[in-house]
Amino acid sequence: MITKQTNDRLSSILDVAESHIRRGGFNAVSFRDIATAVGIKSSSVHYHFPHKHDLGKAVVERYAINFVEVLGSPINSLETPTMRIERLGAAYSGSLAQDGAICLACVLGAESAGLPEEVNGAVIAFFKQLLQWTEEALTGAQGPAADASYIISAMQGAMVLSIALNDPRKLEEAVTRLVRFIEV
Repeated sequence: MITKQTNDRLSSILDVAESHIRRGGFNAVSFRDIATAVGIKSSSVHYHFPHKHDLGKAVVERYAINFVEVLGSPINSLETPTMRIERLGAAYSGSLAQDGAICLACVLGAESAGLPEEVNGAVIAFFKQLLQWTEEALTGAQGPAADASYIISAMQGAMVLSIALNDPRKLEEAVTRLVRFIEV
């Protein structure tokens, strides 16, 4: 039986792990550091996540669920494709503003060659889901920026630039330009 206390503990473990990954990559995660931050023993972290790849996969899967939930439906008859892509841009900006750290999938995507198979699989699933959402959101759009891969790539790259230059406006400017080039 999962109690509220267990649920809260799991949530705290995942929060701390996500923060460490977003700031330093997958190898920045240590069960001992997580345990210290949460105020539990390292063995308690291992109880919930026997291996580091179990923890990493759970972090990515939770992130994907939350990110797509924030996006909402990719098709809303009251919205234009540009409005939907603005919503996607706002989700990326929100991810950046949350911690002043890069998107979890962005950092892990860059590390994909060195990730455990289970974690990499979750990252791939996230990007496929995000591409599908974006393709559906672009229904009816035209113009040079009306390509899901291009939009996701541009936003991911702009996020990296925003972090590197410590200037969140770089992401905002990229979203504005993308939206401007999507015609209905």
